[in-house]
Amino acid sequence: MIPALAKFITGGFEALLAIPFIGGSIVVFSGYSALGTAFILHLIALAIMFVYRRSKAPNIFGLVASLLAWIPVVGWALHVIAAVWLIVDGVSDKNRG
Repeated sequence: MIPALAKFITGGFEALLAIPFIGGSIVVFSGYSALGTAFILHLIALAIMFVYRRSKAPNIFGLVASLLAWIPVVGWALHVIAAVWLIVDGVSDKNRG
């Protein structure tokens, strides 16, 4: 339950940042600190994945996305991929129990 929740939270934040113009505005107007927040959320979620022995790849990808998301179109694509991957993996974790 906790790993799935962590993936839903990080996936939801990635999805918010993936919304065209809105996500970019959040990133730019926050002084890019939104990407730092995403990075920290992914680190926390990654620690949870280690404790519960769940899939770590989506959160590792999220860390990379947070580091490279300052590049306009690349950042959008990375946020979309991370959001979908995290949410799908979170559903898988939830069904796993």
